[in-house]
Amino acid sequence: MRGADVSRDPCPWVILNDAGGAFAMGAIGGGTWHFIKGARNSPLGERFRGGVTAMRARGPIIGGNFAVWGSMFSTFECVLKGVRRKEDPWNAIGSGAITGGLLAARGGWKAASVSAVFGGVLLALIEGVGIAMSRAFAQQPPVIAPPPPSS
Repeated sequence: MRGADVSRDPCPWVILNDAGGAFAMGAIGGGTWHFIKGARNSPLGERFRGGVTAMRARGPIIGGNFAVWGSMFSTFECVLKGVRRKEDPWNAIGSGAITGGLLAARGGWKAASVSAVFGGVLLALIEGVGIAMSRAFAQQPPVIAPPPPSS
């Protein structure tokens, strides 16, 4: 593929890698969130125990939800790379839209459409910020002074 990113794993393996990373991110973030929430909602002498209980109960569930999203996104991105034979930001945008739509499909066509648009727009914003940051911090070519005038 032209312009293929050689720093990432090949497509079948990137799905597992992204699912594991998404699970870890969701479990750590969700665990932290629910620890704080459980500690705040516990009686004064039981705050730490309440936080740990809430974290153990909800952290893995949030991690699993993140893993499902990450694995679906990576799967669709690999499919789009294979079908389009290109590796560009449109693959990520399309993958976000398809993933958002499919995850909300149980809610009907309206919910799926809204989630698909939201997923596509969110990934377009993320890709746009990534492109802007790479352009902003790219190494500028050195300025070459013009040759001195000959007399």
